[in-house]
Amino acid sequence: MSKKVFVFFPDGVGLRNFAFTNFKNIGEQQGFNITYWNNTLFSIHDELGYQEVKIEKQLTHKLTPLYLRARKRIELNISEKKFKDSVYPTYKFPLSFNGFTNVLKSSFVKVLIGLNNSEKGLHRIRKKIDALERSTLKYKYCKEQLEQHRPDLIFCTTQRASQSISALLAAKDLGIPVVTFVYSWDNVPKAMQVVNTDYYCVWSDLMKKELLKYYPFVQENQVFVTGSPQFEPHFNKTLAQSRQEFCEQYNLDIHKKYICFSGDDETTSPLDQYYLEDLANVVRDLNKKGENLGIIYRKCPVDFTTRYNKVINENKDVIHVIDPIWKQVGANWNQILPTKEDFKLLYNVCEHSEFVTNVCSSTVFDFVAHNKPCIYYNYEQPQLKKGIRDIGQNYKYVHFRSMPSSNAAVFCTHKNELEIIVKSILNGTLSNVTEGKKWFEIVAGKTPSQSSEKIWEAIHKILN
Repeated sequence: MSKKVFVFFPDGVGLRNFAFTNFKNIGEQQGFNITYWNNTLFSIHDELGYQEVKIEKQLTHKLTPLYLRARKRIELNISEKKFKDSVYPTYKFPLSFNGFTNVLKSSFVKVLIGLNNSEKGLHRIRKKIDALERSTLKYKYCKEQLEQHRPDLIFCTTQRASQSISALLAAKDLGIPVVTFVYSWDNVPKAMQVVNTDYYCVWSDLMKKELLKYYPFVQENQVFVTGSPQFEPHFNKTLAQSRQEFCEQYNLDIHKKYICFSGDDETTSPLDQYYLEDLANVVRDLNKKGENLGIIYRKCPVDFTTRYNKVINENKDVIHVIDPIWKQVGANWNQILPTKEDFKLLYNVCEHSEFVTNVCSSTVFDFVAHNKPCIYYNYEQPQLKKGIRDIGQNYKYVHFRSMPSSNAAVFCTHKNELEIIVKSILNGTLSNVTEGKKWFEIVAGKTPSQSSEKIWEAIHKILN
């Protein structure tokens, strides 16, 4: 009899990895009965025809977000003290004291931290979060769903969503094993482990080592190294378009060489538009010197600011906008959902660009998979002032310490160097691809094209 697996989406971030790749097909080929346990606004049944159980009760306990905020800060305080490293406070978002309600909430969080700023206190906070979520209607509702459908295992597609807590506690209380996937390459050091489950799937040996380091209550046999399905499409050559087809579809000049500018979210790079402007100026100057260059601007899918508009409008002669194919189904960032069509678009943007430029994004790995270099901007903009975040701190984060060498990306540390760097990449005298591939393997594992198979192998081992 085939084993029934619930693939759980607490929010939309996992859709790209586990609904739009071949993840489901591979699991079914191995004999699993797969149902999507869906907490998102996206209808998996209506859009994709997949079997789903919809979670209609959405509310967490009103105090849970405050306890989670305290938990994260306490974890980071413990890491700072334990590892004697000043990087951990830089992961904290400032508490808001703007308005009476925010004053009350932030003051409550500060009291929680003051009373629980230790390993024992952290344990108390975690127990309190569980108690709060067990008291919700959502917990009762999810427990009833699980009792009705009786899955053999739940695979949670991200470890960082507060919406998952009550549902996974219901599974735990019913004795249903739960596996969670650690969603992103920087999540473990940043204290983004919202749920504690029976087993974990991680990208690489590096991430496994980090998980055991930061969460000593997790045992080695609970962690499976699988890679991440997000990179699988880059190895699917059926997505490839010819140069002519791609250029015709997106109204590009087939004779131009295009540089991709991959936009960032406003938190990571608040002055990102000025790096795009710098690149546009360099491209225009090089074109005057005989080059035939253009820029493909691909925005961050969850960035709906207007901050790039002025730069784009003033540089229409060199900047061509190709938006990612994502769908907005709600107001929050995690309700901006990818589509299957975007896999093909991203594959071909990588394939038909000379290289990518951005601020500290994992798109370095997308492009390295296509043997294309990446420039990381790492200089301050003159518009930087008090209250605006300096992008330089991004490169001090723990996940950047995984670079095998400083040549794993091409760092531009001064605006005046950008033209020389661009020219050097174009003429083949500068590249990070060799070292970048080593970095890709460190971060994403040795078999990035087989991540879905590895996850199902782990699930098979757990169930047997």
